[in-house]
Amino acid sequence: MARLPYTAPDIAEPAALVAELHARRGGKLLDVDRMMLHSPVLATAWNGFFGGIKNNMQLSPKLRELVACAVGSINGAGYQYQQHAAAFLSAGGGAAQLQALLDPDIAAHDIDHFDQTERAVLQMSLEMTRNIKVGDATFAAALAALGSHQAMVELVGVIAGYNLVSRFLVAMEIGPASPD
Repeated sequence: MARLPYTAPDIAEPAALVAELHARRGGKLLDVDRMMLHSPVLATAWNGFFGGIKNNMQLSPKLRELVACAVGSINGAGYQYQQHAAAFLSAGGGAAQLQALLDPDIAAHDIDHFDQTERAVLQMSLEMTRNIKVGDATFAAALAALGSHQAMVELVGVIAGYNLVSRFLVAMEIGPASPD
């Protein structure tokens, strides 16, 4: 149970923001949106930032969703892992990969389920999430695997962003979504 009550599922105000959230979410507000709407300023910034991550990056959707699931798993944010699991599969991830992401430490070295780029992304996710500081070898491996400065900057931003998400979810005790 969340630490604060969610706003109503049919919340109407602020109208423009609620409409944007509905559009981004396919018509239904998620629990994180309903919590975030206690602060329209924060919800507006959050929606813009994560809308950009979802729709405007060079970094592949599969790698973005790999990060979201891995960081959720690392930080014990089951809601995040659950919310991004289907998107990871839709972006080309496999069911065995998704299961492996429940233990990102092992997944980062799993040559049977993850290619070199995916393993480099997972190692970056582990180091940024747990240590904040990223080792030179890890950074170099991720940059070589991604092949561009833009993709590398986007990777670092996506990992940082999903750490923001998981920290918010865990602090507010937003758990796995209910089937309502």
